[in-house]
Amino acid sequence: MLSIYESCTMKTDVFAARHIGPKEAHCKEMLQFIGSNSIDELIRETVPDNIRLQSPLNLEAPLSEQEYIEHIHQLASKNKVYKSFIGMGYHPSNLPAVIQRNILENPGWYTAYTPYQAEIAQGRLEALLNYQTMISDLTGMELANASLLDESTAAAEAMALLFAVRPKTQVKADTVKFFVSDEVLPQTLSVLKTRATPIGIELVLGDANDFDFSKDFFGALLQYPGKSGVIMDLNSFISNSNQNDIKVAVAADILSLVLLEAPGKMGADVVVGTTQRFGIPMGYGGPHAAYFATKEIYKRFIPGRIIGVTKDMDGNRALRMALQTREQHIKRDRATSNICTAQVLLAVMAGMYAVYHGPEGLKYIANKIHFTSVALAEALEGLGFKLVHKSFFDTVQVCVTENSNLKTKAEQKEVNFYYPDETTVSISINETTTLSDLNLILSIFTEVYKKEATEIPVLDSTIRIPETAQRHSDFMTNVIFNSHHSETELMRYIKRLERKDLSLNFSMISLGSCTMKLNAAVEMLPLSWPNWGNIHPFAPLDQVEGYRTVLSKLEAQLTEITGFAGTSLQPNSGAQGEFAGLMVIKAYHESRGDQHRKICIIPSSAHGTNPASAVMAGMKVVVTKSSENGNIDVEDLREKATLHKDNLAALMVTYPSTHGVYESAIKEITQIIHDNGGQVYMDGANMNAQVGLTNPGNIGADVCHLNLHKTFAIPHGGGGPGVGPICVAKQLTPFLPGNPLIKTGGSAAINSISGAPFGSSMACLISYGYIKMLGAEGLTNSTKIAILNANYIKERLQGHYNTLYSGEQGRAAHEMIIDCRSFKTKGIEVVDIAKRLMDFGFHAPTVSFPVAGTMMIEPTESEGKAEMDRFCDAMIAIRKEIDNATKDQPNNPLKNAPHTQEMLTKDVWEFPYSRAVAAFPLDYIKEDKFWPSVRRVDDAYGDRNLICTCAPIEAYEEA
Repeated sequence: MLSIYESCTMKTDVFAARHIGPKEAHCKEMLQFIGSNSIDELIRETVPDNIRLQSPLNLEAPLSEQEYIEHIHQLASKNKVYKSFIGMGYHPSNLPAVIQRNILENPGWYTAYTPYQAEIAQGRLEALLNYQTMISDLTGMELANASLLDESTAAAEAMALLFAVRPKTQVKADTVKFFVSDEVLPQTLSVLKTRATPIGIELVLGDANDFDFSKDFFGALLQYPGKSGVIMDLNSFISNSNQNDIKVAVAADILSLVLLEAPGKMGADVVVGTTQRFGIPMGYGGPHAAYFATKEIYKRFIPGRIIGVTKDMDGNRALRMALQTREQHIKRDRATSNICTAQVLLAVMAGMYAVYHGPEGLKYIANKIHFTSVALAEALEGLGFKLVHKSFFDTVQVCVTENSNLKTKAEQKEVNFYYPDETTVSISINETTTLSDLNLILSIFTEVYKKEATEIPVLDSTIRIPETAQRHSDFMTNVIFNSHHSETELMRYIKRLERKDLSLNFSMISLGSCTMKLNAAVEMLPLSWPNWGNIHPFAPLDQVEGYRTVLSKLEAQLTEITGFAGTSLQPNSGAQGEFAGLMVIKAYHESRGDQHRKICIIPSSAHGTNPASAVMAGMKVVVTKSSENGNIDVEDLREKATLHKDNLAALMVTYPSTHGVYESAIKEITQIIHDNGGQVYMDGANMNAQVGLTNPGNIGADVCHLNLHKTFAIPHGGGGPGVGPICVAKQLTPFLPGNPLIKTGGSAAINSISGAPFGSSMACLISYGYIKMLGAEGLTNSTKIAILNANYIKERLQGHYNTLYSGEQGRAAHEMIIDCRSFKTKGIEVVDIAKRLMDFGFHAPTVSFPVAGTMMIEPTESEGKAEMDRFCDAMIAIRKEIDNATKDQPNNPLKNAPHTQEMLTKDVWEFPYSRAVAAFPLDYIKEDKFWPSVRRVDDAYGDRNLICTCAPIEAYEEA
């Protein structure tokens, strides 16, 4: 007789049963439909035998959701949340509950994808336009992007931009020096070093007051205010720089710009920084949204995403991602940056913080911080202490005889300061600092240095910002920043925007190479807990035991899954992971005296960031061909590897291939590279088809990056955050990236890839939970079902759409490409299919990548059979519409898609098909209709009339 547990088909304490979409009965139906007797038979037909793992992953037994919550809560309790006055680019802040509940904790926001399909992304596009407007206003610059990865990376991107836009005279003169103020944050300096050397930039560190404005320099970077709190004379420095054709980037504290005059008003060329102070938890280093603002003349060089205003087919205002011709898919090895993402979720939150508080609220917060800092400074001076700087915004540096006893006493009182040297104490005041906090700080000083006890009774309005630096220009005057200041108003505004966007909480998003799987609520819950959110990345190690445990275990998990010897979690995006992997390879070659090895072979089908990353790492790209079946042309690869054997650095390869196929020759390919002295970098974009079945180490790779926001369940957030750790073979472990303030990385660590020691640590909690609850069997089954789901869709669409590439036994991997090029004879482009899918309630698969005129479909393991059937029914219905289309009659449902509610409710209907065909082409849509909020956007108009702020479109109409 079966026990109660064995007789149950639904085990509620097994997380895999909640994460994996298809149930056992549906799996059997799908297997029968595709002509396979079992899931294991399908895997044998799909994955080459010579790369299969011979034993299961060695991971801990999976936890139930309840057990995981108890486990992660216990680990959270091991983090000590002290009062943090460390500063150095990270500050405690108040996240308004209305933003936490309605954005951070809302799958309608965090499960969305990058807004390539603008018509179903108008909500987050508007939120990002608000963000860009806020940044442009506060920095005084003409153009801001939709966020970058962190302040340090943004500063490095600024340096690279200024290098790329050098005038011809400087290029001809080989002007390569870049001045860096000694007030720049140490983590930023480390990232600058990483980025500068490979592309031939010479960094010169020094006191800005002593800079001689030599013609040998093309650019300079200043910190505003400086790391010591000093407020330098930007106006004078920038003026002298302009006279000598030296372009200036400024890394500015965004909250300080409420009180300090905008660098753009003084002539700065680029202004960068972080918006973490705008309500974003410190999270032991991230994720946070960095900002990047510059002049419009540099618009073709600005890294990352830019949101712009355009119009739709009816002439109505619409938003879209602008200037996409800058991107790596087009520019490839000519790109000036490999950044292909942003920190959208965090940028949306920071932008909403500004919307909620408005300019007057920000002034109140900034003034409160400054007045609190001044009160502390005056009290310390009254006790006889000398300050390093008399003027400052929020950071007070105090001279003491020695600070070791102070540090001990402060930590006993659960207070953290920053100690630049043995006789200085740095105290950065923040939004959360209270009067009682100030008096606690004073009590620590009086007790340690034997001073008479004193207290500050009340704050006054004394200002210690130089008159020449005080802000006089207006900012955030747009109506959006002056309308939603009650919680009711902001809640409704956020909801209004959310309803315009199609996210995973509405339907499947089958974007190939993007792995839009479930982001389970249980994985997300700890992100709202203060014991994870309120930890400074430079806090003493004995205060972060919970984080250290999670991060070290996650490193071990990823090392086991990839079959490698070591892992770094520092890269905070996939593109950064690529760059980190190549820099580690570069360091390895240089350690062996092989500085000349700079050739990087890349397949023609590779993701556009691959060649961009290789160039950033100082390598020369050699492209190898693909064969007719979509695989790497092995003989062409062999020929090129042999030709360049003396200078070969690496091969960059994606597996399974970007074409959705497991190439059986992969081991031969990696061996060719090794035989010719190179290392193999594997792009982890398609790792969702490897976990538990094979791994990069087994295949013969030396390093791979992982996209935790794909394979390991971190949500895409509408275009970020992402985490791109690298896993490496034994010979590369010594070179894993380090950090100047917290020991991490290998014994011969390269300089930092990102500002925080462990990158976006708080986001890593999600992947840790994902692996912890699935375990070895659950992870492996997820991979198997991802492959089953892709092959089920492939077979369901067979006869309606041709699959472009298949494996040797006719199977797809976890994704597949359908060919839409033949439809051009009917006047139908692949983009028309993408827009028509919106009328059916679906986000389009990946369009025209890696092959123009195609769609790449990846359902992931999280989608059930019913949802995939709805998608296939929609695609088949669209195929019938294509058959009925003619090139000389473009007035059809595909060319007019998407259809909006405004169109359907007009009194006059001018189309040769019914309203029902337009908006309700299949019965299931009637139950739950998603309405695109605009008609098809006009991309060309948006690029010709670049508007990236909230100004009304009427002001920019063409004559």
